[in-house]
Amino acid sequence: MTRRLLLSYLSLILLVLLALEVPFGYVYARGELSRFTHSAEQGAAVLSEVCEDRIEHHLTADLPALARSYARATGSRVVVTNRKGVVLTDTRTTAATVGQDWSDQPDIAAALHSRPATGITAEPASGAEAFYATTPGTSGGTLRCAVRIVYPLTALNERVRDAWVALAGAGLGVLAAVAMIGFSLARWITRPIRALEHATAQLADGRLIDSPDTGLGPPELRRLATSFTRTATRLQHLLRAQEAFASEASHQLKTPLTALRLRLENFEPHLDPRARPSLDAAVGEVERLGRMVQGLLALARLENSATTPEAADLDSVVADRAAMWTAFAAEQSVDITVTGPEAGQVWAVPGGLEQIIDNLLSNALRVSPPESVITLARAHGPHGPELHVIDQGPGMTEAARQRAFDRFWRACDTHDDGTGLGLPMVQQLTLAAGGEVTLHPAPGGGLDAVVRFKPSLRAQTSRH
Repeated sequence: MTRRLLLSYLSLILLVLLALEVPFGYVYARGELSRFTHSAEQGAAVLSEVCEDRIEHHLTADLPALARSYARATGSRVVVTNRKGVVLTDTRTTAATVGQDWSDQPDIAAALHSRPATGITAEPASGAEAFYATTPGTSGGTLRCAVRIVYPLTALNERVRDAWVALAGAGLGVLAAVAMIGFSLARWITRPIRALEHATAQLADGRLIDSPDTGLGPPELRRLATSFTRTATRLQHLLRAQEAFASEASHQLKTPLTALRLRLENFEPHLDPRARPSLDAAVGEVERLGRMVQGLLALARLENSATTPEAADLDSVVADRAAMWTAFAAEQSVDITVTGPEAGQVWAVPGGLEQIIDNLLSNALRVSPPESVITLARAHGPHGPELHVIDQGPGMTEAARQRAFDRFWRACDTHDDGTGLGLPMVQQLTLAAGGEVTLHPAPGGGLDAVVRFKPSLRAQTSRH
């Protein structure tokens, strides 16, 4: 964020500098050229009057000295022609032009018709830009000469170039100063944001250790840090209170439930045989209540703890849990089989993979008829490894599958003693590791519980 703020400051200043310096540079260059040409035209006009006066008084021999003096003073080239366009003098020492007829040249021809001519041309020898001003020498309506003065633009171009360099240097200096100030300002603004980000990450992991400093940055960010600290503190207090309640409830409920069960069992020798079914039902409800309390406490601990997922071997866990549940399934004449290719490493919270499989197998075993098969099918889905727990029970309707992950929900036609917390716990464990669990009808009847896992980096690398 510091870099983005600094770039925004520099971009804004650069646009301002371009908007100011570029027009200023062009205006300066045009002004310098305008002043130069105006001065050159005035000089040419004055020199033409002087030359006309010399010719009028038959002092033509003074023209070369006069032209050389002006050329030395201005660094220009002076050419003087008579009224017919014949060159009388030329200050260029290498040019043998004296006596030549220049009446066919456009600027000389214009001056011989009493029209001054100006323009930009290139010097024949060097090719450098030059400005020429050709003026007629007239007196009382009589044309006696034409004067061409060629001024090189090298010095003018150098001045303009120096001005552009000075503007660029000033702009770079301003950008450097803005970069230093902007970096300090950006750091001052983003420092509390980085502290808030660090504190938020700690809070997401379950505990805020380093509270953000409420004395850094602009007032708005200080108030934000104060509000965040107050919210995080209250949230931690509520979480600790909930964890304490769950822990205390676990101890406080176990004792009366155990005592209640013992008291009910102690009634058995004193009851009429016809009342024993009711006693058995009451004991079963107490046992179910105990399991429900344990499930609620386990689910509360799972939701309150921010456990970081880690890589787990799905194949070994599936094989271990299938071997463990095979003995329980054999008591109901149900078989458990494992099929499909190896899935490899997947992301799961510590101990969560075992709980997911145990809950799904427990649900499947509860509804499986004798002589049926529960299948643990591994597969590679489009988004990663999948585990299918398929039973051959009565299955579930579409409406029942949509509500199956609600807490305490049980199908109205079920007669088992479940608590309605197994599937919510499976969903919570799966989501905590970035996975997904869904229920589908199994081919031929029954239910297909599909758990989609997020593959670990090692599993992705080995597959590629």
